[in-house]
Amino acid sequence: MTSFSIQNFGCRVNQAEAFDWATEFQKQGLKLEPDFTTSRLILINTCTLTNRADRDARRFIRKMAKLNPQARLVVTGCLVERNYDEFQKLPEVWKVFGNQEKKYLAERILSAIKPQERAKISRYRSRALLKIQDGCDFSCSFCIIPRVRGQSMSLPKEDVLFRSERLAEEEFKEVVLTGIHLCSYGHDLRPKSSLLELLRDTENIEKLRWVRLSSLDPRLLFSALVEHITASQKICPHFHLSLQYGSDRILQMMGRKSRVAEYEELLTSFRRRSPQASLGADIIVGFPGETDSDFSQTYEFLKDSPLTYFHVFSYSPRPGTPASRLPQVEEKKKRERAALLRKLSRQKNFRFRNLYRGRTLEAIVVKKENGLAEVLTPNYIKVILPSCPAEEGEEVRVKISRVDDKETIGENVTP
Repeated sequence: MTSFSIQNFGCRVNQAEAFDWATEFQKQGLKLEPDFTTSRLILINTCTLTNRADRDARRFIRKMAKLNPQARLVVTGCLVERNYDEFQKLPEVWKVFGNQEKKYLAERILSAIKPQERAKISRYRSRALLKIQDGCDFSCSFCIIPRVRGQSMSLPKEDVLFRSERLAEEEFKEVVLTGIHLCSYGHDLRPKSSLLELLRDTENIEKLRWVRLSSLDPRLLFSALVEHITASQKICPHFHLSLQYGSDRILQMMGRKSRVAEYEELLTSFRRRSPQASLGADIIVGFPGETDSDFSQTYEFLKDSPLTYFHVFSYSPRPGTPASRLPQVEEKKKRERAALLRKLSRQKNFRFRNLYRGRTLEAIVVKKENGLAEVLTPNYIKVILPSCPAEEGEEVRVKISRVDDKETIGENVTP
């Protein structure tokens, strides 16, 4: 039986695509193999958001060619979209798919391999990921994604509801709705729809326990949408926002058309409406022209905000974007500033998690390994359990017993 593995780089959208491929491959007779060194087919879904993402993908391809030379390597994703010819010329790569070809990927690979046996289907992830939107119509000066993903395209609402219902029937307790620009959902459909309209219908799926939202753009977080997602009993109280920076001057240079005061008002609204919510943000450090004053403003904004964590990215020039042509911040300064923000994020996250010490929360088992279980609460607290009889994907109740700066420890609670 042909075995396959999938290596993802980058965003939740890539993860959602891999979730679909893993399911389809297994339905058609391939076996999911966690060990890349023994797999006969390795699918690599690349990212090109940063220089590091580019480097990691190329390094992984070279590593697999050395450790598993018999494997067929299939490469796709945003880095491929930017450098299609480069990957076509690599002798170790079997097949190459640009982003626009991803919809044919499973069919073409399966037709070439022609699996004969029926495989036992293993869950690729303990939580289901569902891509409902792709592409972006905005033009931020630093971002290459609209060029490699194209214009915003939404999955028809009927398809989203059908697939969500099917995942619930398959006993997935949580469905993560993903998109490159999730808040744009439905604007391109005819008749038009919206993320708010979709969520209202999705929540009517009786067997669906939780819905989690991926990154949200503050520019399209209208009051009605904020009110709904913070009041919902099915939408996880975990909201991750693509803020990017905390200085009006840099936001303007980024082409974000947002102001820090608007961010402060939005975050205050989230915290007031959902006191238990985990609030996250993407932050870029070292954008061209960033001064000590800009960084200081951003640091103070983040420190005083109700955010519970932030993902910090050092700016990487993306060829062809307006920001790549501006004078760049030196790498040493980028690293120093990024380290300060990551330290601040760890401190804020510790304080948030510590609020729940001694409390009992619902959670989903996301991983079991070496006798330990990792579970995830709706408000995005990862808890380590020394003992857990439940299997991956199942719902549990946990009492948080210890919190330190690195992890949260809990114990399983009998319902």
